[in-house]
Amino acid sequence: MVEARFKVPVYTTQNKYKIPSEMTSQLKGAVSGKMIVSMKKEAVNCPVVNSEVPFLVCFTCPSFLNRVKGVVGCAGEKGPDWPAKK
Repeated sequence: MVEARFKVPVYTTQNKYKIPSEMTSQLKGAVSGKMIVSMKKEAVNCPVVNSEVPFLVCFTCPSFLNRVKGVVGCAGEKGPDWPAKK
């Protein structure tokens, strides 16, 4: 089992992030539609890429381990591809 190198707090932002549709379609079976809408307003300061990243991008990252009480456990191995490349 991988241990979390970083503990990153999740915070709410004023505006929604625009998330690529293929990323949200991957989450449709695992997360309810209401949760996806609320998660679009959340962000984290990613320690791997050293910038603010939407929580949905963090959630789909290979380094994401868990989220407990508003704190994300991150393995810190590979960063998310954000902003999405076209």
